[in-house]
Amino acid sequence: MDATGVEFFKHNTWANLRLLDACIELSEPQLDASAQGTYGSIRDTLFHLVGSEEGYVARLTGEALENPLRRGDPFPGVADLRERALRSGEALTAAAARLSPDTVLEGIWRGELYAIPVAIVLLQVINHGTEHRAQVAAILTQQSVTPPAIDAWTYREVTVGS
Repeated sequence: MDATGVEFFKHNTWANLRLLDACIELSEPQLDASAQGTYGSIRDTLFHLVGSEEGYVARLTGEALENPLRRGDPFPGVADLRERALRSGEALTAAAARLSPDTVLEGIWRGELYAIPVAIVLLQVINHGTEHRAQVAAILTQQSVTPPAIDAWTYREVTVGS
């Protein structure tokens, strides 16, 4: 993938970390808040987002990160999720930089054989993150908490300068 494509993954990691930073001081009731049309509570959505990214790393690299989140695990806390998001984000960015989008990944998922181009998995990473960050931002807004700016303009201002 070229440098432009890799920038999507750098932004994805940055946005995840900013959102997690905004959630680290939330109360238990706020973490349990949800809204119709979202994945679930803030807690469940953040767990799902980070756990999925750990799974994407395994799918793209063939190697699982140490002690990945599993469905049904207890919520480890926002600080732990932040550490995991940084680790998986760096691994996803590195994978995006070195993998050819035309490479076909093969394996077994939910008991079924699959063959899928790397480009589709990379696209899923970005779309999945964007969707769930927007859901958490909507729930935060309903809780009278201003979500962090995680758009591309803010990313540029923060990482490069205006």
